[in-house]
Amino acid sequence: MAAEIHSRPQSSRPVLLSKIEGHQDTVTAALLIPKEDGVITASEDRTIRVWLKRDSGQYWPSIYHTMASPCSAMAYHHDSRRIFVGQDNGAVMEFHVSEDFNKMNFIKTYPAHQNRVTAIIFSLATEWVISTGHDKCVSWMCTRSGNMLGRHFFSSWASCLQYDFDTQYAFVGDYSGQITLLKLEQSTCSVITTLKGHEGSIACLWWDPVQRLLFSGASDNSIIMWDIGGRKGRTLLLQGHHDKVQALCYLQLTRQLVSCSSDGGIAVWNMDVSREEAPQWLESDSCQKCEQPFFWNIKQMWDTKTLGLRQHHCRKCGQAVCGKCSSKRSSYPVMGFEFQVRVCDSCYDSIKDEDRTSLATFHEGKHNISHMSMDVARGLMVTCGTDRVVKIWDMTPVVGCSLATGFSPH
Repeated sequence: MAAEIHSRPQSSRPVLLSKIEGHQDTVTAALLIPKEDGVITASEDRTIRVWLKRDSGQYWPSIYHTMASPCSAMAYHHDSRRIFVGQDNGAVMEFHVSEDFNKMNFIKTYPAHQNRVTAIIFSLATEWVISTGHDKCVSWMCTRSGNMLGRHFFSSWASCLQYDFDTQYAFVGDYSGQITLLKLEQSTCSVITTLKGHEGSIACLWWDPVQRLLFSGASDNSIIMWDIGGRKGRTLLLQGHHDKVQALCYLQLTRQLVSCSSDGGIAVWNMDVSREEAPQWLESDSCQKCEQPFFWNIKQMWDTKTLGLRQHHCRKCGQAVCGKCSSKRSSYPVMGFEFQVRVCDSCYDSIKDEDRTSLATFHEGKHNISHMSMDVARGLMVTCGTDRVVKIWDMTPVVGCSLATGFSPH
């Protein structure tokens, strides 16, 4: 069922500890059980499984439960040992797991959505189960009564969800590339604001309630950090992945962001440095360096008897430039550009060698990653995806040994 990987820890790399195999279809969610050598998985093969590590070092399923519909999302609340599983048919099912993780009892079904469930969060304080789905809505239901409390609809599929337990604010990402901030009440909600910055659908969100930072990953391969707590509404762009960013986890203790993409890329971003905001792209009818007209500027083309040029933008200053004035490429990590991007010639000359020093480390997960979660206290990470494999990683060589202090995520 699962192989234990006997590899020696290497400097500054995630160490693969175990591979769990056995699912017959895409593993949509995998969660580490806190303080236990165990993993809970949910899959498109319509099963939810609890895997415990045996004396042999291998993980074997102690619970194997078949659902009526493919499993699309999952949440686990360890203190109450409650599991919430979202399904392709729109239902969310609640289970209670025994103390030894060998038995699971069905509690109730919540008719939360009319289509595939994409994310679930359980709030013990309010006894709400909050979820998003492909029916273009976020819903919140009472876990005591099983009744629907409220719904809010969007213009496109709701794809991901984060929640601030103190303020009852919900962050919902959707397929249009927009993030909506909602204040949830007992039977209604109000839209606080919408965040727009991505050029592709939002795939994942992470909320840090301490620093009040929201991180979003999208199909445009980029990550944006939104400074919700700051008065100036600062945003930072992080570009280093070569495929859709599928999962995020911010580590408060070390101020590092862990991100995973669907091509198996694992990135660890240093957020404990002074970073610069990427500029807004400027619009112009002619190159802001050599003043040659762009191809739509017919008047200047006619007056100067020249052919119009294509418009490009310098990623460092944001100016509209022609190809001749932006012939060079450079990385600029302080602005989030970890690989080479177009810059104008004057900006290229201003970038020093030390400015190109990377502020992130990149690693290969060697499988398609559609979901990731971390046990920050132990420095462990679990990844899963369409290859039906679940991988457990030791992240302490990458994110620092100080994680072993017992700090746990919100």
